[in-house]
Amino acid sequence: MALAGKQISRATQVAGRRMAAVRPAMATRVSRSARLNTVCKVHKICVLPGDGIGPEIMEVATKALTVAGGKEGETFEYKQCLIGGAAIDATGKPLPEETLEVAKQSNAVLLAAIGGYKWDTLPSAQRPERGLLAIRAGLNAFANLRPAIVPRQLADSSPLKRELVEGVDILIVRELVGGIYFGQPRGFGKNEKGERIGYNTDVYSEPEVERIARVAFEAARKRGKRLCSVEKSNVLEVSQLWKEVVIRVGAEYPDVELSHMYIDNAAMQLLRNPKYFDVIVTGNIFGDILSDEASMLAGSLGLLPSASISGSGPGIYEPVHGSAPDIAGKDLANPLAMVLSAAMMCRYDLAIPKVADRLEAAVNAVLDAGLRTADIYKAGTPNTRLVKCSEMGAELMKHL
Repeated sequence: MALAGKQISRATQVAGRRMAAVRPAMATRVSRSARLNTVCKVHKICVLPGDGIGPEIMEVATKALTVAGGKEGETFEYKQCLIGGAAIDATGKPLPEETLEVAKQSNAVLLAAIGGYKWDTLPSAQRPERGLLAIRAGLNAFANLRPAIVPRQLADSSPLKRELVEGVDILIVRELVGGIYFGQPRGFGKNEKGERIGYNTDVYSEPEVERIARVAFEAARKRGKRLCSVEKSNVLEVSQLWKEVVIRVGAEYPDVELSHMYIDNAAMQLLRNPKYFDVIVTGNIFGDILSDEASMLAGSLGLLPSASISGSGPGIYEPVHGSAPDIAGKDLANPLAMVLSAAMMCRYDLAIPKVADRLEAAVNAVLDAGLRTADIYKAGTPNTRLVKCSEMGAELMKHL
């Protein structure tokens, strides 16, 4: 395979620069972090390893972060807390109060993954996923930014043809603390026939749609100036409100080309013609689905970081993949998305871009060297070698 030098670093840095402008409050927040950094070089990080492969990839990421920070004179103070299934086992709650309090007092939150088969039979209100929803709401992390970038190095790892995915650079802006995951009423009951039912409410207020729309328009303005709003306004009243508000906000951004697409068509077009998209803005449940689909354009969930941010306070930085309980403890996980999530954290919440540069360069170097974990390994590809999670971590350290 022909490998492109510094492809990952350039891609992540370009995405980072674009993402830095996605919210009006970002400049204020970065300036605040920068002022704090001039006084104290210790960055307080709330570390949430979670479940499944979470502890394995978090170990690699924090070691890499410590080494990269040391090269730039930066020090990290890690406070590890429980969330998800691990928290349920220890405390009976998916998000203990102590965890949320530590997160609020930190400069940033680094989260690996939650959930697993062990807890699938619990009542919905007690399952690990409720912890993730609760910490997002508790930190008011309303905007989820998920880049889907296909670097030249890994275009052949995609399940789609190389010519369809090479050069894809999409940013999905997902509203994160509203919609059907948080709407009330929700629960179980019986209908008029006495049959048991389950129900959820998909609801958005105008202010909620306005603030996520502004994030998306600001992002598009700094990228290709194209924004696609995804909803289902042909059948859902909540989507009709969404579309109406997005159009109204769009009038303030005449330089951004606004288009609209139903969720079913958007899911199809992501596979048929992914290069059509620049920035996508959508609600919670649709964004959940589309961002995972888009991340697979690169061939694996194990490569892509994400950020969940608010106008103030700490953001949550996590890989887009799940806890992968089937491979947990087997040293097979890909730690690169976790490392890149740490890099994203350094760039935006901590305002130490040189540390982010070092982490991204190390990731780029191991990929250029042909190292591949099982999720991105393709047998028969020249100049590549299958490695375990710990081996990938050790190679990262060499390049740091």
